[in-house]
Amino acid sequence: MDTEITLLAGTAGTTIATLLATDTWNGVRNSVITLWRRVRPDHEDQIAAQLDTSRRDLLGARSSGDEETGREIAAEWQGRIRRLLVAHPEVVTELHSLLAELDPGTPTIPTVTQRATASGSSRVYQAGRDLNIDQR
Repeated sequence: MDTEITLLAGTAGTTIATLLATDTWNGVRNSVITLWRRVRPDHEDQIAAQLDTSRRDLLGARSSGDEETGREIAAEWQGRIRRLLVAHPEVVTELHSLLAELDPGTPTIPTVTQRATASGSSRVYQAGRDLNIDQR
């Protein structure tokens, strides 16, 4: 689940940072606040203020040609969302739906589950992608 949460948080952080500077800003803001309100109502005002600050920072950076700030804002939101999902994994499905609603072009992230059992002196190698093993 941790890998799924990390991937989902990365997608969400990038989507939020990208949409901060668009005409859909108010809808994005409201959707993110609603997500937070569901599990952390005590943080609603703080999240709203952070979204507003992120938008101001992003718009200011873009007007001066600063591309790095957008990546930093995406990373900040990735961290916030990852921490939210770790504390409240029941929100994963809702966040998937929110991302599909905010950016229909966002690919869905498949869930990968791997299980292995080793006994004796056997070895198990698992990978979600490339795996190179060189034992000499």
